[in-house]
Amino acid sequence: MKSSYELSLEQTLFGMLSGEALETARLITSDEEIHQWQELANAVSIRRLGFNDHGPVHMRKVAINAMNMFNILKEEGIHPSIVKEETGSYEDSRIAVLLASFLHDIGMSVGRQNHEISSFVLAERIIDRILNTVFPNQLLRQITIKSVTLEGIMGHMTHHAISSLEAGIILVADGCDMEKGRSRIPLLISNESRVGDIHKYSSSSVEKVTIEKGTEKPIKISVEMTASVGFFQVEEVLIGKIMASTIKQYIELYANVIGRDTKRYL
Repeated sequence: MKSSYELSLEQTLFGMLSGEALETARLITSDEEIHQWQELANAVSIRRLGFNDHGPVHMRKVAINAMNMFNILKEEGIHPSIVKEETGSYEDSRIAVLLASFLHDIGMSVGRQNHEISSFVLAERIIDRILNTVFPNQLLRQITIKSVTLEGIMGHMTHHAISSLEAGIILVADGCDMEKGRSRIPLLISNESRVGDIHKYSSSSVEKVTIEKGTEKPIKISVEMTASVGFFQVEEVLIGKIMASTIKQYIELYANVIGRDTKRYL
C-alpha cells in the first residue's frame, strides 16, 4: 500500500503533466509490478545494505526533479535529443524521462554493485508493457522512447557515458534527491559505524534542494544544509553527476550552510 507521502508526490507530479505524459504517469504509478520492484529495492538498500532510500519515494522525487528541469529547458527553447534529431516529439521525450525516473533503481533489488545494469534488464520488459498499453501499434514510437529510457537507466550512475539530453536530465535529477528524509530510516535502524556512513550523515544534514530558473543559465540548483558535512553530498555525488551530464552547461549550482555565506560551484 502506498504511503500518504507517495500519494502527495504523485499529485505534485501529475500537476506538472498533461496529455499522453499524464496518462503514462498515472499508468506507471498505479502499476503493481513497478511498485513491488521499488519496494523490494528499498528493502535491500536500507535493511540489508544500510544505504539511503532507493524506493518508491526516491523514484517519485527523481521524476518531479526531472520534470521540473525538463520544463525549464523547454521554456528556454532547449530541445531534448528526440526532438532535435526529429525521431519523436516532446511528449515522447518526456515519457522516456518519466519511465527512466521510475525504473532506474529497481536493480537495487538484486544488489548495489552494477545495479544500473540490473535495472536495465528488469526494466526492459516493463517498458514494453507500458508502451504497448499507451501506444498500441506504434512500434517506431515505442522503440524511440524505449532506447532513451534505457540509456537514462544505464547512465544514471555515471559509469556509462550518455549522449542524450534526456539521460542527462535523469543523472542530475537523481543526484538532486539528497534531502535529509532520504537517510531518515537508515539512521533510525542502525547507529553502528560502518564504511560508507558518510553518505547517510551528509544526506541527513541537507535541509532543502531547490530547482528553479537561473539568472545566468537556465537551471539554478540550490542546496541548503544544517552542517558542513552536507558539502560531501554536493561535491562527491551531485557535482560528479552534473559533470557527466549532457545538461551541465545549463546549470548554476549553489550550496550553503544555513546562516553562512553561499558557495557557487557552477
